Amino acid sequence: MGVFAALGTALCWAIAARLFRGTGNAFSPLTMNFWKGLISIAILAVVLLFIQPMGLTTNIVLWLLLSGFIGIGIGDTCFFKALQSIGDSQAVLVAETLAPLFTALFAMAFIGEWITWQQWVGVAIVLLSVDMVIKARKRSTTHVFATSGYLYGVGAALCQAVGAVVSRDILSAGEIDAASAAFLRLIGGMFFVVPFIAFTKTKYMPVIENGKRIWPAFVLATLLGTTAAIYLQMFAFAYAKAAVVQTLIATSALMSLGVAWVLGEKATKATVLWSAIALVGVGILVSYGSPPTH
Repeated sequence: MGVFAALGTALCWAIAARLFRGTGNAFSPLTMNFWKGLISIAILAVVLLFIQPMGLTTNIVLWLLLSGFIGIGIGDTCFFKALQSIGDSQAVLVAETLAPLFTALFAMAFIGEWITWQQWVGVAIVLLSVDMVIKARKRSTTHVFATSGYLYGVGAALCQAVGAVVSRDILSAGEIDAASAAFLRLIGGMFFVVPFIAFTKTKYMPVIENGKRIWPAFVLATLLGTTAAIYLQMFAFAYAKAAVVQTLIATSALMSLGVAWVLGEKATKATVLWSAIALVGVGILVSYGSPPTH
């Protein structure tokens, strides 16, 4: 179940990325992080009214808030900054390649969660395929080299990894449900975003030009890319290893090919080939699960 939830997260992100693109540059990184967090918190709050939250001990609440503060608050803001600085191709390339590797290392070091050597092979195949697809789809326009943009990408990957490992450690014990975990992580993210907006004097509202309607696309993108995605991500961490989940989520770059195809865009032979190779890596990750005891 965890594997399918992780792939579902990747699909949600792939669709949401296309929708977010329609909002243009109306949202700054902080503003986007604020509004998508606020909308998702409101939706999950309504959901939690109809289900019985479980396992909400003080320790679990604090750890999940910290996970959201780092992984969503700082991590997403860094990723959006990287997008603005070095473009979508390079930002995704850096963040999605490094996040699964950092997650695997942190999981081994801090929660003693190892993956098998076969799964390492699967991780390598998936990440190589993702990188090759991103490079094949790279736009002809080039971005000015900005070291800070790549540092933001690395920072986003580190924050994602920390958030993933903390979430996995909490959810694997089965003491809290995915909806409550998602809700708390989003609130944790807001503990970073709101004070930072005030500190930097960033405008809370997006800058909308020529009466362009951006809110419908933004709300729909948030429902998929934040609300549904973070719930599926928490569900995935409850049933699958952190490194495996993070690697499968990285396939969102490949799933965006399917979204583009549905919208009538053609894929090159190279992207189709590497997508097929990535499926082999996913199959390896799914097939080999039990690591040796350490």
